[in-house]
Amino acid sequence: MEFINQYWPLLAPLILIQLSLMIYCLIDLSRRERVKGPKWLWAIFIIFGELIGPVVYLIAGRGE
Repeated sequence: MEFINQYWPLLAPLILIQLSLMIYCLIDLSRRERVKGPKWLWAIFIIFGELIGPVVYLIAGRGE
């Protein structure tokens, strides 16, 4: 427990950035008509891909 209390000020911004990016990508995915690949697969990748999943979606997944 002491470990969490000690490093919480460093971890909180990273957790907030990760969650914000994941939520943004999931909203973007739901609003797009076309993406590269099935939407359900991108949603799983965004949710379980930690920080890499949303970044890969933004770079390669959007059908622009």
